[in-house]
Amino acid sequence: MASRVRYSSLCRRAHLTSAKTKGQTFPAMNIFRFAGDMTHLASILALLLKIQATRSCAGVSLRTQELYAIVFVTRYLDLFFSFISVYNSIMKLFFICSSCCIIWYMRQHRVVSQTYDREQDTFRIIFLVLPCSLLSVFINHEFSAVEILWTFSIYLEAVAILPQLVLLQRTKNIDTLTSNYVFLLGGYRALYLLNWIYRYSTEPGYSQWIVWISGLVQTLLYCELPS
Repeated sequence: MASRVRYSSLCRRAHLTSAKTKGQTFPAMNIFRFAGDMTHLASILALLLKIQATRSCAGVSLRTQELYAIVFVTRYLDLFFSFISVYNSIMKLFFICSSCCIIWYMRQHRVVSQTYDREQDTFRIIFLVLPCSLLSVFINHEFSAVEILWTFSIYLEAVAILPQLVLLQRTKNIDTLTSNYVFLLGGYRALYLLNWIYRYSTEPGYSQWIVWISGLVQTLLYCELPS
């Protein structure tokens, strides 16, 4: 039983690929999952392109970027003790490093940091972090530190876009690259919804209701992008 629970946890955290560990096979990649990964990658590259090309982070919420950094760090702790594949590891490292890079630009870059709208980006993220923390402690798949942190990252990612949406609503500052960034994030989650449907129909016993509900909430929030 313990080995089945451990394997189930690894499968949930495998994210992005298939592999064999001690004779066990992780879920195979499918077109929806791969497309979702590439769309997620494109969203971050689009944001980095905006910052690099314009030397400006106007319209970008630092609060949302900090939440995403927390999401990736807490979700990908398995990098230290579990190897799935080179692709899997590279993608996880990219998400962590790119989030930290964006935060550095917005906080420390001598030009870009001057364009950050501190007066408007005032969403109190404690009202997101605290409920997600409590929820992950009481509603999870396995009561262990790593699993609780993984579950916390799922809950937090579902609402991490809220400071960005609030900032766009307040400032009405929606340039093409910023809207592309949010649109691509929404596309990534929509593709993952298709991935879950596909896996549910093709993998006997596949069930991840925490991920499903959180992903649905997240996708619906992206639909609230101000026009």
